[in-house]
Amino acid sequence: MSDHSKLPPRFRAPSALTWVVAVGFAAFFIQGMIASDISLDRLVRGANNLVRFVGQAVPPDFIRLPNIADAMLETMNIAIVGVTFGCLFSIPLAILAARNTAPNMVVRTIARFVISVARTIPDLIWALIFVVTVGLGPLAGILAIIMDTIGFAARFYSERFEEVQKGPSEALTATGAGRLSVIFGAILPESFASMTATSLFSVEKAIRSAVTLGLVGAGGIGVELSTAMRLFRYDQAAAIILVILVVVIGFEQLSSMIRKRII
Repeated sequence: MSDHSKLPPRFRAPSALTWVVAVGFAAFFIQGMIASDISLDRLVRGANNLVRFVGQAVPPDFIRLPNIADAMLETMNIAIVGVTFGCLFSIPLAILAARNTAPNMVVRTIARFVISVARTIPDLIWALIFVVTVGLGPLAGILAIIMDTIGFAARFYSERFEEVQKGPSEALTATGAGRLSVIFGAILPESFASMTATSLFSVEKAIRSAVTLGLVGAGGIGVELSTAMRLFRYDQAAAIILVILVVVIGFEQLSSMIRKRII
């Protein structure tokens, strides 16, 4: 027996596919470094600009706090309304996409394709599409959050449906229950805790997304932040960022407490 065959698997020569992947990754990495024009001079100038920005942003100016609070409330409204509708639409889509609840393979494939499209297109692109179609304001943000939530929640809902233990479903089937009775009597109740946790994650994600959606005209506090940055009012921008930070961290803590109680 040769020495090579005695080596443990982790020391064996990589396969040809591994070499191709490694070389391809290295090539893209090097090409990305070159295309990004990363240099020490730019990093030093960037550090100086960052110091200048911080100097102009501190202390934060809360003179427009009432307007900031209204804009933050609008952002929360966009997130909550968008996630609520997104999660409601995700449930039937997830049922059609899950292997154990879909009526047939064709429907399952179509549902999974819809979910993939919603997940693949970034929320900012959805926002730009809806700003063009329904105009500036919160409605465009809500529609963008709905699509983004469908791509996120429906995927995890369907995966959870597929992981449900077969015992309760088989017991209902044995009593003569139909497909819908099995879904609503066994699969959905068994998945409820996981679906609630996913929905809470969706809200956290939506609040952060709603902030950035405002930068493209979809309403909310992003509009205030964009305006402050364009006018070089970095002290007011810092106040807006602090408000966003407090709200996002506060909701994340609340969401974490709820998830610990239900899981």
